[in-house]
Amino acid sequence: MSKTTLRLVALGAMTALAVTACGSSSGGTGNSTATASSSPSKSASAGGGGAQVGVILPDTQSSARWESFDKPYLQQSFDAAGVKADIQNALGDKGKMATIADSMIQEGVKVLMIANLDSASGAQIEQKAKTAGIQTIDYDRLTLGGSAAYYVSFDNVKVGELQGATLIKCVGDKPAAKIIEINGAPTDNNATLFKQGADSQLDPKYKAGWVKVGDQSVPNWDNAQAGTIFQQLLTAAGGKVDGVLVANDGMAQSVITQLKTAGLKGTPVTGQDATADGLRSILVGDQCMTVYKAVKKQAAAAAAAAIALIQGKHVDTAGATTKDTQTNREVPSILLVPQAIQAEQVKDVVADGFVTAAQICTTAEAKAACTKYGVK
Repeated sequence: MSKTTLRLVALGAMTALAVTACGSSSGGTGNSTATASSSPSKSASAGGGGAQVGVILPDTQSSARWESFDKPYLQQSFDAAGVKADIQNALGDKGKMATIADSMIQEGVKVLMIANLDSASGAQIEQKAKTAGIQTIDYDRLTLGGSAAYYVSFDNVKVGELQGATLIKCVGDKPAAKIIEINGAPTDNNATLFKQGADSQLDPKYKAGWVKVGDQSVPNWDNAQAGTIFQQLLTAAGGKVDGVLVANDGMAQSVITQLKTAGLKGTPVTGQDATADGLRSILVGDQCMTVYKAVKKQAAAAAAAAIALIQGKHVDTAGATTKDTQTNREVPSILLVPQAIQAEQVKDVVADGFVTAAQICTTAEAKAACTKYGVK
């Protein structure tokens, strides 16, 4: 997938947005506060009592991040600006997402922000919003064929590059290493970008003698299904594998379980999202790496863009765009920078406030590793 980017350093993106979008927050809606719920809201009464921004997150199963991090961080950003928001979760159901979107459109939101479940259903939602005169923002996932005014995410090709490069580092100098790739949902454009980045690193190794013995996508990022798919690929490979490229931490946990069952504990495995389980697995040697995406900065950038749209202001993306390959449209983009995390960097994620040491250092083995790597 081709992409035109002028990559933004996270802090730079945040600063630009803060200047453009948040300058008049003190003169906003005063004491109004953000609201969040898990069910569609009632239409607001006349007089401007409804939400100004509607946010629909995708699910609770693919990653712990959506409810544990994105939702509260988005709410905090809107609260700080005095903007009333309605933040809901589609729970992995496209029909539910459409219903929530319809309710928010009827409620009269000024901006609708979605992390789509797939591009086709997301594009339909954005078209409804456009017809109603509501501007949309793609959050985390680009909606191919959509009409979003802005796309706010991390540099997802870079995420894959970090996964591939670090897996190579973890596998080491093995001339004919056997690799299995477990990719994200085929309906998620991010998964396509992750794979693009990872393959850019791994393909030269395959040409030089490494062997890809399995490569499969996992529908809906389903963790249990990822374990089953991996077990089947491992069996087909004769029970031998030297490294596993896995798209996120949740699926990595299922892969690690299968590796232990097969007597292959310690085989390098990648991940993403810097979950407590993933970070713990890294510390004890079950996982090679994860990718940390500072969701708080992403949420703040997306909220600032939404606030700017509400206020009729321009959002400065420093010219960064991402190409919608279905429409060939260059979507103005805010792309933050991800970070590879191995054992030595786990303490940095804790220091950033994303997780706590108490969430990671939960077993005797993990506590010893936390002490060794300065996680506290």
